[in-house]
Amino acid sequence: MFQLDLKSRKSIYEQIVDGCKEMIICGDLEPNEKLPSVREMSALLTVNPNTIQKAYSRLEQDGWIYTVTGRGAFVSEELHEPDTRQIESIFEQIGALMGQLRYLGVKGEEMIERLKKISEERGTAR
Repeated sequence: MFQLDLKSRKSIYEQIVDGCKEMIICGDLEPNEKLPSVREMSALLTVNPNTIQKAYSRLEQDGWIYTVTGRGAFVSEELHEPDTRQIESIFEQIGALMGQLRYLGVKGEEMIERLKKISEERGTAR
């Protein structure tokens, strides 16, 4: 499961939506796999069930999950492509941060090594 950041600018609802999307994209949740019930997820994340329901509704509306009455919510079989605009925006932010690091005297090689280390620590190295 994923962790919520109570200090984040993102709302809890948005963090739940993003956390579920990440688990689906990374393959932690397989197509047609049952998600925890609203009540179970609420207990796992210690969040109000209404917030979980709102997140599940958004995920269903966007095609990430589907619900079966009386059985629960399941991961959709539909393949989801990453949001290219969001990816480009993040790379622009990384570029700006790298510019700040260069201004502080950090060499390009060190930045690359640090990025690799961060990627490995988060299990995102490919």
